[in-house]
Amino acid sequence: MQRLFSMFPSGWPGRGLLLLRAVSGVLLVHDGAAKLSAAPQFGEIAQQLIAVCTGAILLAGWCTPMAGLMVLIDELWIGLSGGGQLRASIALASMGAALAMLGPGVWSIDARLFGRKRIDMRQR
Repeated sequence: MQRLFSMFPSGWPGRGLLLLRAVSGVLLVHDGAAKLSAAPQFGEIAQQLIAVCTGAILLAGWCTPMAGLMVLIDELWIGLSGGGQLRASIALASMGAALAMLGPGVWSIDARLFGRKRIDMRQR
């Protein structure tokens, strides 16, 4: 993960990434759970389960690049199959692509696991 991103931004950029992760994660979990409770067909069950799982992973900020890529693929699948609103699918696919490219930010599990390490070197 460290090799994918040179830094995990804090400050305003980090807050922006947290907001992007939170909004996309909440929308994915909410919409997926709502559609699962409406007795969907078999193909829609897989789409919505992927949406709920990747939404929860994005909320935590764990494996963010892979989760963003999965959101992109899943939302394109939902949008092209006619299983949801096209505008919402395009917006969520764009958010997934942005998160896959930008990374998780400093407030994430990824940053705790793979963030910058401090090395103190003392001269003797």
